[in-house]
Amino acid sequence: MAKITIDNRDYEVQDNLTIFEACRQVGIILPALMYDDRLEPVASCDLSVVELEGAKELVNACTHVISDGMKIKTQTERVKEARKKVLTSLLSEHPLECEHCSTATQCKLQIYCQEYEVTQPTQTAKRKKFPLDERNPFYIINPNKCIACNLCVRVCEELQGVGALKLTEEGYVQRKITVECESCGNCIDICPVRAIIPRKFEEEFVQELAVRDKAREEKKTRFVKTTCSYCGVGCQLELVIEQEKVIDVKPVKVPPNNGLLCVKGKFGHKYINHKDRLTKPLIKKNGKFVEATWDEAYSLIIEKYRQIKNKYGSNAFAGLSSARCTNEENYLFQKLIRMVFGTNNIDHCARL
Repeated sequence: MAKITIDNRDYEVQDNLTIFEACRQVGIILPALMYDDRLEPVASCDLSVVELEGAKELVNACTHVISDGMKIKTQTERVKEARKKVLTSLLSEHPLECEHCSTATQCKLQIYCQEYEVTQPTQTAKRKKFPLDERNPFYIINPNKCIACNLCVRVCEELQGVGALKLTEEGYVQRKITVECESCGNCIDICPVRAIIPRKFEEEFVQELAVRDKAREEKKTRFVKTTCSYCGVGCQLELVIEQEKVIDVKPVKVPPNNGLLCVKGKFGHKYINHKDRLTKPLIKKNGKFVEATWDEAYSLIIEKYRQIKNKYGSNAFAGLSSARCTNEENYLFQKLIRMVFGTNNIDHCARL
């Protein structure tokens, strides 16, 4: 353990931490646009600078390791001015659309600018306007919003093990032609300025905006943590729900996935709200399916079950369970088939 002082308060923290990690351990969150605890720290973000007693220059909290007796100040005027300078520089090259940007509440750059009272200049630096990259069926890259933080490139290469993205000489992210993207969407979740956003078909996007606007008015946006049911890994995710409709999925930074998802976990949630999804049991009457109550459906199943078992025996039955069910649900289903129906004709469609 190391004894350090942060903003005139004494703390005892784990040794060999960076200043950024030590501050977070005691509940002090420093601003950062280029930091993620799953990646090796790099000294490219000057936003997380702090003042260190005995040091002439401000130090980068993301990479500077603590030592016993260290005295750190995180909110001096010198530190605040340095952060404002970084934000002003980034904002000067950013598109002039922050006030009406649809991803404003999720943009770290805008959040920090509001915190440090940095306003967007009336004119930004002259920068060539680049076209949107819409080649991927699941997301769109807007190179004009990119701040070259390199997080998306690093998460794709270091954590996902693919390396499908790169930074160009012009200073924006771009897909590599030689590497096939897995469309996992992890670049979307790590981007601090939402330069990479999920693709929305026009009609669906308009509907979603209407739902979001109404939800914001009524303050009914909620987040539900759950387990992805597409395979047996057990990835933890968070459903973003507005007006009782799932509009997005966010990965959770806990085991086993540690903030990562695959393409199915990230984008495969549309079936939940699909218009063709059954919400009530259907039974056939006069050759046509009609909606029924659960009691009617169960009564019909029991009646048909008894007729078939009496005439053909238990092996006339078979059960097929779903990969979208939980392990517990699948266990109960096989127990039903084996113990109630009396047959071992049970299988599982692992590929949906």
